[in-house]
Amino acid sequence: MTTTHAFWLAGRKATGEDTFDVTSPWDGRHVGTVSVPTEAQVEEAVAAAHAVRDEFAATPAHVRAAALDHVSKRLAERTEEIAQLISAENGKPVKWARGEVGRAVSVFRFAAEEARRFNGGEAQRLDTDAGGAGRLALTRRFPRGTVLGIAPFNFPLNLCAHKIAPAIAVGAPIILKPAPATPLSGLLLGELLAETELPAGSWSVLPVPNDRMPALVQDERLPVISFTGSDKVGYAIMDSVPRKHCTLELGGNGAAVVLSDFSSDEDLDWAATRIATFSNYQGGQSCISVQRVIADASVYDRLVPKIVAAVEAQVTGDPSDAATDVGPLVSEDAARRVESWVDEAVEAGARLLTGGKRDGAAYAPTVLEDVPAGATIAGEEVFGPVLTLTKVDGEAAAFAAVNDSKYGLQAGVFTHDVQTAFRAHRALEVGGVIVGDVPSYRADQMPYGGAKQSGVGREGVAYAMEDYTYERVLVLTGLAL
Repeated sequence: MTTTHAFWLAGRKATGEDTFDVTSPWDGRHVGTVSVPTEAQVEEAVAAAHAVRDEFAATPAHVRAAALDHVSKRLAERTEEIAQLISAENGKPVKWARGEVGRAVSVFRFAAEEARRFNGGEAQRLDTDAGGAGRLALTRRFPRGTVLGIAPFNFPLNLCAHKIAPAIAVGAPIILKPAPATPLSGLLLGELLAETELPAGSWSVLPVPNDRMPALVQDERLPVISFTGSDKVGYAIMDSVPRKHCTLELGGNGAAVVLSDFSSDEDLDWAATRIATFSNYQGGQSCISVQRVIADASVYDRLVPKIVAAVEAQVTGDPSDAATDVGPLVSEDAARRVESWVDEAVEAGARLLTGGKRDGAAYAPTVLEDVPAGATIAGEEVFGPVLTLTKVDGEAAAFAAVNDSKYGLQAGVFTHDVQTAFRAHRALEVGGVIVGDVPSYRADQMPYGGAKQSGVGREGVAYAMEDYTYERVLVLTGLAL
């Protein structure tokens, strides 16, 4: 008998009238059946969140922190079970799924810590002018209102955590919509939240289909939208609700720059290994995966064979096997799209150095050289295990090549020179510059987000908490300052 996964409506389990199946992208096996909320149940969840917003905002910090600590602890206790679930529904190799659980453990722990110190307030004397004599301003932050968190499939646990944990930390109710392809991890977070003493109505996890998302986006009772996904969908959301506060974590085509001073055999081995690993981890389905390598001409010819060898050393296959580095993409349609982009580039004159083959939803780790500027893969986010190589002359040309993109999420710069690092920080039109490593590095407590068409706002627990709140000033009068 098939068990149907309930959803979480205002903090309690509920089931709707319809269901959908979750299947493994690796072998098509049935992973779970999920109940879909009815429109009336969605309305109930939104109404409950709206009704509890003042109560939740006033909840003592220790209550919110204790709930966040509890979720962090329970995730750690159930790491292996949850990793296997992520791998099954997403196709992510279990070694990377374990890492994702570990990151979510940290996100909830960070949020608990931030909740305890959040909103101490900032006092400002106003008697710097005569008209402000005896006056003191106290500035604190308060929730903007209920958050609609829309999560993607590629990190089905941790990116749900990045929506939920900051909201709870500031006392903002949240409605979480997990990705339809990978809802089970988000529903499991609901199971852990239900073990806490958070107010009823302060959170819901609603696995509604994408075609019902616009109604949630338009709902005036959800004034904050936190979306992670494609630039096309993200900007369509923002354009449709210009008076709402939107945080958009969108696409990228991450560049790794290898400069002339990063030239020893040890240097190039390190760069090649990191590039190969992080152009292919998650099947390349990460906004900050390495898609472009931009290497100085002085190191290019030595670097390329090292990268190709490191890419070919990636172990592909069954994501449940601990030895697997690269599993399938989320669907066969996704793999077909990657295949078509690579084929287009090759037909236009790109050289295929390795890979270029599809097997169902799996696409072989691929390296391309001499990709024409007009090829789709040169300008768009491939979101697959594909790497392009470009030779440049000098630092200025390298930085210009990074910026020759509509995206600007993160960039990696392999250099030993601190002055070069600061020039990169100034010159590169991205949200983060990672020196000595690939653009794929992300610590969950640091500000994370992009420039240009890579989005607006920042994640990273403390920074998301600022996005979910606004400043409100209190002026006290007649004080003996």
